[in-house]
Amino acid sequence: MYQVGRVKPVSGFRRKGRFIMFSEMIGRPEITQAPPFGQRLAEARRAKGLTQTELGKLLAMSRERVDYYERRSKNPALEVVQTCAKVLGVPVSQLIGDGEPLPPKKKTGPVSQLERKFQEVKRLPKKKQEFILQFLDTILESNQQKQKA
Repeated sequence: MYQVGRVKPVSGFRRKGRFIMFSEMIGRPEITQAPPFGQRLAEARRAKGLTQTELGKLLAMSRERVDYYERRSKNPALEVVQTCAKVLGVPVSQLIGDGEPLPPKKKTGPVSQLERKFQEVKRLPKKKQEFILQFLDTILESNQQKQKA
């Protein structure tokens, strides 16, 4: 039996060489900020409109490994930094920072499906682009008329 007022250690859970007590387990764990390299890598990835999975495929690594570099890796290997910079089309100095503050955040997340389609349309010949624009105008006008009615 345990004495009143004492807390039984949870077996299997250790923190800094000692058992975690039930009283210490209350609440959410602390949120730690990603290291500067990881923040810059994530920002460059998002700016390219890539998901972690897509970047992982380009780097020949798993999504979990990309997540590790973005959230936890404090000192990545030089070849990892160089490969990431090459694939993302940014200078190595942008990823490592050279003591510069992080650039202001832009829109986060991957590029939407609609934005990807518009990027594809930009690569079409001008005549096909004009046809698509006329089609879009017709749909948008029809939608506006329905909203007014």
